[in-house]
Amino acid sequence: MSGTLLAINNYHYRRGGADAIFLDQMEMFARSGWNAVPFSMQHPDNLPSQWSPYFVPEIEFGRQGGLMTKIGHGLEIIYSRKARQSLAALIDQVRPDVAHAHNVYHHISPAIFPLLKKKGIPTVMTVHDLKLACPSYKMLAPDGVCERCKGGRIYNVLLHRCMKGSIALSGLVMVETAVHRALRLYRDHIDKLVVPSRFYRQKLIEWGWPDDKLVYIPNFVDHAISEQRFAVEEGDYFLFAGRLAPEKGVDTLIRAAARSGQRLRVAGTGPEEAELRALAQIENADVEFLGYLSGQALHETVAGAKALVLPSEWYENAPVSILEAYALGRPVIGTDIGGIPELIKPGETGLIAAPGDPDDLAGALNAMNQFSASERKEMGERGRAWVNQEFSRGAFFKRTLDLYRRLGISSLG
Repeated sequence: MSGTLLAINNYHYRRGGADAIFLDQMEMFARSGWNAVPFSMQHPDNLPSQWSPYFVPEIEFGRQGGLMTKIGHGLEIIYSRKARQSLAALIDQVRPDVAHAHNVYHHISPAIFPLLKKKGIPTVMTVHDLKLACPSYKMLAPDGVCERCKGGRIYNVLLHRCMKGSIALSGLVMVETAVHRALRLYRDHIDKLVVPSRFYRQKLIEWGWPDDKLVYIPNFVDHAISEQRFAVEEGDYFLFAGRLAPEKGVDTLIRAAARSGQRLRVAGTGPEEAELRALAQIENADVEFLGYLSGQALHETVAGAKALVLPSEWYENAPVSILEAYALGRPVIGTDIGGIPELIKPGETGLIAAPGDPDDLAGALNAMNQFSASERKEMGERGRAWVNQEFSRGAFFKRTLDLYRRLGISSLG
């Protein structure tokens, strides 16, 4: 049986991991006979959609216009009346059976949730980060992982300038959080929250969310990736692939590579690239910066690595990059933080190191290097089998459909 899925996300293009999951989920349901209808923000990079006339005007706070424009955008970020009006018109047109939201804060805003409730549309939201707990969605302060806002002490986000070191941005998200909590826009108007990691589920419970509102549905990898067999021999390098930002721990990885004498390749760009290149020279580390890679070029680079390395130093959720490495038959080295360790079986599919500790990470690099190529291949194959069983598109679709059924969607029986 099928129905109409209203899929909601700020961006309608592959800007980041949450956006990719949003688009992949729509495609998955469309292939199964559903009418998958997007609701997003207008943006020049958006994929084409017949529903784009209903999208809300673009908001990029701090980038456009003068003071009055920024004030107007700030108000829309907190509570978007335009989003409510546009969504009401779209709902009248498509009459969805279920709404599934992804990232809406800062752009569409949670002002849409009372409307969905009023229209009697069962509503689900996937938790891609920790915005529902902390005003700073990464739960990061300038001095690292931070939980000072726990217990309602949200003034700490301004006190410590957690948003890009900016008083204006930090103050805005503090007010945003206060308004959303006062109006209970998330708590009273969303039926279920989907959490892709057990860690995030537990963290939200610690911050006051009821456990019966949280449903664990892990992320997935396209089966086509695990079916790829590149004619690539294992190379003499470890690989980091991702955004070059401070919380990703790439500086720690470069120091670990220098201390272990292991060769490292870095695929990605970001604000820390110049500093990381300089650090590699200072540390005399054997590091090659590949720039941004995607598609087959990225998959071939992963397939040729001894292991993918995730040296993260923040509360990662459920990195799809780990699942993709397994799907490509490669083991993973990850840090013991956030949802990363629940995706690694130590000694079977990869290794785990302490976050922010270059010596411990160097030890993990050396330990992985000491395995033979055939042993690393076996680890990757165990990861591939795990992905095909637990993290496939089919498993994700079944779990999500079961959730929709439990919400009493009549068209699903």
